[in-house]
Formats: sequence, C-alpha cells, structure tokens
Amino acid sequence: MPVELVLQNFIDGQLVGTENHIDSYNPSTGEVYAKVPDSGEAEVNAAVQAAKAAFPGWSETPAAERSRILNQIADLIENHSEEFVQAESRDQGKPVSLARAVDIPRAIYNFRFFATTILHKTESATYLENMQATNYTVRTPVGVAGLISPWNLPLYLLTWKIAPAIACGNTVVCKPSEMTSVTAWMMCRLLNDAGLPQGVVNVVFGYGPKAGEAIVKHPDVPLVSFTGSTPVGQRITEQSAPHCKKLSLELGGKNPCIIFADADMEKCIPTVVRSSFANQGEVCLCSSRIFVQRSVYEQFLQKFVDATSKIQVGNPADPMTTMGALVSKEHLNKVKGYVNLAYEEGATIMCGEGKGELKLSDNLKNGYYMLPTVITDVKDSSRCMQEEIFGPVTCVVPFDTEDEVIMRANNVKYGLSASLWTQDVSRTMRMGRKLEAGTIWTNCWMVRDLNMPFGGMKASGVGREGYKDSVEFFTEEKTVCIKH
Repeated sequence: MPVELVLQNFIDGQLVGTENHIDSYNPSTGEVYAKVPDSGEAEVNAAVQAAKAAFPGWSETPAAERSRILNQIADLIENHSEEFVQAESRDQGKPVSLARAVDIPRAIYNFRFFATTILHKTESATYLENMQATNYTVRTPVGVAGLISPWNLPLYLLTWKIAPAIACGNTVVCKPSEMTSVTAWMMCRLLNDAGLPQGVVNVVFGYGPKAGEAIVKHPDVPLVSFTGSTPVGQRITEQSAPHCKKLSLELGGKNPCIIFADADMEKCIPTVVRSSFANQGEVCLCSSRIFVQRSVYEQFLQKFVDATSKIQVGNPADPMTTMGALVSKEHLNKVKGYVNLAYEEGATIMCGEGKGELKLSDNLKNGYYMLPTVITDVKDSSRCMQEEIFGPVTCVVPFDTEDEVIMRANNVKYGLSASLWTQDVSRTMRMGRKLEAGTIWTNCWMVRDLNMPFGGMKASGVGREGYKDSVEFFTEEKTVCIKH
C-alpha cells in the first residue's frame, strides 16, 4: 500500500521536512500509512531558537489578545472537527465514536478554557504600616516550555499542555508521540491562520530518546511538562536535574476500583466496564484492580463478565464498535504477555484473551486487536496486580473490611486515581483521606472539572494540572516591595 501522509516539523511558523522518517502504522490494519519526521538535536535546536526569539514579543502580548488567538485556534479545529476525528481514530486505533465524543471536543475546549481563565487572574497584596511598605505579587511567564505528550489521547493531552503554556505567555517546543503524530501536524497547519505569531508554537516529531531527550536537556528550556510512563518520567528527572528545571510529570497508574456491598449495581456495572476498557484500556486512569466486598462478589463478577463479553471489538471506523485496536503490535504483545503470566500463575481467565474468538474481516486480520479480559483468583503480589498493563485487562478480587481494602489498594508504587462505589458518605470521606491517589471518584468515573487539580502521588508523578495549578506551573510568582 502506498504511504498516504508525509509529515513535517513545524518550526518558526513553517512546515519543515526531514531526510529521515519513522513508519507510522494504522493499528486497525497493521499497515504503514504515514511517515513521521525522525528529528534530533539539530531540529530541536532550531525549534528552541525560534521559540526563544518569539518569547519577548509573545510574553508582552496583552492577555486579551492571547485569549482571542486561543479562541481562534479552537474555532479552526472545530471547523475541521470531523477531519480530526477520523484522523485520531485511524492513527491511534480508538473507535471513531470515542474520538468524536471525547478526544476532539476536549482538545477544542482546552484552548477555550485557558483563553477564558487568563482574563480573570488575581494577585495578592499586603501593606506593612510600621514599615510604610506595600508588597504585591505578579506572575510572569517562564520562557520556552518543553511539552512531551503520549500516544493514548494524542491531541487531547497535547493541547492540555499547549493551551495553558501559551495562554500564560510562554512559547513552546512540543514532541508528540512518534506513534500518533498526525493530528498534531494537522493542528500546526491551522496555527498561522489563527494569527499565532511565528515561533510561539513549535512541534518536532521523533523518538523520545532522541528528540524528546534533546528537549529535556536543552539549556534554554527551563520547564518541562510530560505525560507518559513512570520509567520515562524518571529519566526526564535525571536528565533535567543539572539544569534545575521546573517539572510537571503525569505518569502511570494502577488504579483501584472499590465496590462495597451497598453499591448501586445498576449504575456501577456499566461505569466500571467503561472505566476498565475505555480506549482499549489505554488510559492511565483505567480501573485495573477491582476490589469487591465478598458478600456481593459473585453477583458483581457474573454481571461484570456478562457486560464485558458484550463489548464489540472491531473496526474503529464502525459506529457500532466500542473497542478498537491497540496502538502497536509491540504493545499488543506486551498486554497479552500479562494474560499469559496470570494463566501461568494459576489465575482464572473469566473472559477475553484465550477464552473467546475475535471475528474480524479480512482487511483487519493484521490489526492489533484483543478481547477485553477479566482475570480472577490472582494474588496482590502478582505483576498483574502491581504493574501498569495499559490495555484491556482488569483483575477482580474479593475483600472483607474497609481497613483491609485501603491497605491493599495502597499496596502499589502508583497513586494516580481511585474509584469508590458506596452509598455511605462517611465512608467516602474517611477513604478519601486514606487512599493514596491524586483523584478519587465516588459512584462515577472520569468526571473532570478542569478547575480542580489533577495529578498523581508516589510513582504516578510530580505536580498538578488544572486551572490554578497549570497557571502556577507555567509562570513564576514574584513579590514586589515598594517603600512609601
């Protein structure tokens, strides 16, 4: 099959080609359909220099004008939203229905959200009578921000970084995942039409150890925002340490879902199915450890397995598909490896991998598909219960008491999110204080207020994102003292 797209870097307002490229695969067919620039230090240096040159002018641009341009970017993406929807589904493997309902609307909203928030900032001030001095604070942009985003929610998470960074007056050098670069490139083609000055947003494509590390190590990039795996986050911390950079790291998760006997099963089952398998389980917030109180364990398990077995896996372009293809062949093999491990350890595979048969048309036979898989009879010490699988696999285990499940839920190195199902408000408040997680949902999942802080504890990251927290990260707060 001929390659349909050849992407270019976006540097200083221009699309710039490269000699070397990376093959980008369509996960639903396993065929190469795009070529992505294989960038390195030279391309990153050019992008940083462009961003550095643009910083003085952009940082002095009035907030109202920055807001107008962010809204214009949102409008242009919205005007081409269906093109972005189709591209995101094809590039990442997610159902087109999910890209249409979640990914692209959220990418648009990210720009609109921060376009609004920068118009309503407030500062603090004090007056020292005995010293006859006034102190007040100001927030100023930091400089060139390095933004590195993952492959699971490509445009959604890239714009979640770009929007606050440039809204606050910074300029940026971005590196999307080399596996899912198409929608970022499509966005770049709209930025000049939105009136964004050249050099404010620069995008270089390529591998993390090559292009990404060049951004992290660059002396003229004083802050780095990264979303991705914990090992890469640790590497970024090591590489940036000599430069004392500001870091925001949203890393992996091994999120517990805790279901008490008083849970509303009619609401619980469909939501937990979604929280376990949405986006093929390729979401850092997915429920990969489900703890069910013993008195309702068998009831929950039967209903949960029945509902999981009804998930339609197949062509992401089919509107009836609820679970598409995993992002790559390598990742598919990794996820299947955890199921094989569980089987070898004596666990029970209730449904999914090895239990059912995928029914795919001939043109999808080489795609990266697997059935949503539910595992039981697994020990807390198993790698399946300790490591981030990041695929359509979840483990369901019983528990007896509240104290017991808190201890077991916290017994992993991660601390990104948790979800509770109970009608007891007092229990929710107790557990909200004791669970080691940055976000705790009760009787719901993935209900996000962008004003609220989001991020992880322990190996799940450093820092928070959200209105106040993002503004704090992308600015420096200064105190100015005036003696009367």
